Amino acid sequence: MKTKLDELVKKYETKDFIKDDPIQFPHRYKNKEDIEIVGFISSLFAFGKREQFISKLKKLFSLSSSPYELICDYKKFNLDDFLYRFIKSTDLIELLRILNKLYITDKSSLEELFFDKKDRLKKVTEYFYKNSSCPNSTGFCFMFAKPEKHSAMKRLNMFLRWMVRDGCVDFGIWKNIKKSELIIPLDTHVARISREFGLLKRKQNDYTSALDLTEKLKEFDELDPVKYDFALFGLGVNEKVNN
Repeated sequence: MKTKLDELVKKYETKDFIKDDPIQFPHRYKNKEDIEIVGFISSLFAFGKREQFISKLKKLFSLSSSPYELICDYKKFNLDDFLYRFIKSTDLIELLRILNKLYITDKSSLEELFFDKKDRLKKVTEYFYKNSSCPNSTGFCFMFAKPEKHSAMKRLNMFLRWMVRDGCVDFGIWKNIKKSELIIPLDTHVARISREFGLLKRKQNDYTSALDLTEKLKEFDELDPVKYDFALFGLGVNEKVNN
């Protein structure tokens, strides 16, 4: 199994992966703050049909040459007509406002926010809910799903993969989090292939399953288990498992 998975990683972890993936957006920038901000926003919108959310993100990021400037000056941009499925313009504005608070008022960053190893994702979501003026909005709640509510936390774990892992696809710009601490971004494709390979036993696509699968993948690479996201996701999207 390890040999097959390693071969699939080599097949899919290439620069060609970038052009059809939301990671294409942070690859447009060189500045660390721009990369992490645009990566964070992109990951939150990475659900539904890929061509649709990528189109929405292209329009959003075309408003400013710098994602950091976008959050600094978010009030000057006309976002009233923004809508993507559950997420309305008010949800997007709230996201930008809280990021503005994090970077400008708190003089902090996403890297610092994600730093705490214990209950990392819970603490991140708590920060956004604590600072939100509309924490019960459907769109806001969808952007910031909670692990204790059985979400697999796929999008935040994907964002962490981008920031922590290095290589031709991921950035590796966050040095204070180890690759071994990452959790697999569990979506329907990864879950289906993992079950077909016998790597995942649970039927639910939730946070517990993401943790279970990550532990299983550590048997193949203890230091970098989430590299197998490329293998499982790539196979799930592009091919069928030959039984």
